[in-house]
Amino acid sequence: MLRTEHRVSAVPARWMLLTAFASVYLIWGSTYLAIRVAIETMPPFLMLGVRFGVAGVLMYGWLRLRGGARPSWRQWRTAAVVGGLMLFVGTGSVAWAEQYIPSGLAALLITTVPLWMVLLDWLWKGGQRPGGIIFVGLLLGFAGVVLLVDPVALVRQHSVDVSAGAVVFIGALAWAAGSIHARSADLPANPFMTTAMQMFAGGVVLIIGGSLLGEWRHFDVSALSLRSFFAWSYLVVFGAFIAFSAYVWLLKNTTVARASTYAYVNPVVAVFLGWSLADEPLNLRIFAAVILLVSAVVLITRHSRSNKRKHAPKAPQALLRKPVVPLPDCNTRARHGATACLDETTGEIINGSLHLTPEAEEQDA
Repeated sequence: MLRTEHRVSAVPARWMLLTAFASVYLIWGSTYLAIRVAIETMPPFLMLGVRFGVAGVLMYGWLRLRGGARPSWRQWRTAAVVGGLMLFVGTGSVAWAEQYIPSGLAALLITTVPLWMVLLDWLWKGGQRPGGIIFVGLLLGFAGVVLLVDPVALVRQHSVDVSAGAVVFIGALAWAAGSIHARSADLPANPFMTTAMQMFAGGVVLIIGGSLLGEWRHFDVSALSLRSFFAWSYLVVFGAFIAFSAYVWLLKNTTVARASTYAYVNPVVAVFLGWSLADEPLNLRIFAAVILLVSAVVLITRHSRSNKRKHAPKAPQALLRKPVVPLPDCNTRARHGATACLDETTGEIINGSLHLTPEAEEQDA
């Protein structure tokens, strides 16, 4: 006899996706400047360690007070690995390198993150093989950032430390590896609990790293400027609480290619912030770069959706014999016997799952 067990999972609303992307795009676009200001009077690894440590402790305490389940030790270990890769190696490399290279060059090197994420998801985690249009989008994005930051002019104006650039490049790879691992790792289902754990664990690793590098010897609290303190506070509230939480949520609720597009949008935000706050000039080169970057994001997001539709697995016949309702009505009608929800955009049955016994699978076949 065929037996089914129905489980309805939450489907993110479009406004939630748009809000999360806006947070990552806009806020992280401003953090390059905020990090540079913060490290004027604060050592980079200690600055980031306290930033993420404070944010993680506060978020974790708030969630536990509201009845959140206590994570297992295995989940804490996973959070330490992910937090170490993303925050210690990834973000820490940028903060350290900005002492020696321009922030524009750091932003350019960070644009390798989308390529690393797409390749790692495919080759490491067995994800979908990226199509040619995805790679065209990645190349367009990289070309757009090259045009935007004009690395040739940066090299002429500044003495560029090659080793610092290499550190950022390694950090981009580590951030991508941590992001991909977090998608399938043993972590709490609540994305905010996952965020809190990763921030706390990453903060601890950053503080240990800063201590080993001797940063305490160079940190004079009395020399801390109000300007650096406000930049650090901005990084805690907006960069950590809001933007990092949004990014962790996106890793679970959208494709790898889409989630990685922040690396193309952030430099654009940084340039327009410089124009609005520091009277930096805008010219045709910058507008051409913006066109390339927007084209890259559109290509990646649209093709990710079409690939998902093309390769979507077919639902078992047993499931198709049950009611399937359009996605907008799913939350209402799931309580009245519907076993699945149809996303009319992708053609996928995405809300609901079927569990068959081995005997039932044979009967269904």
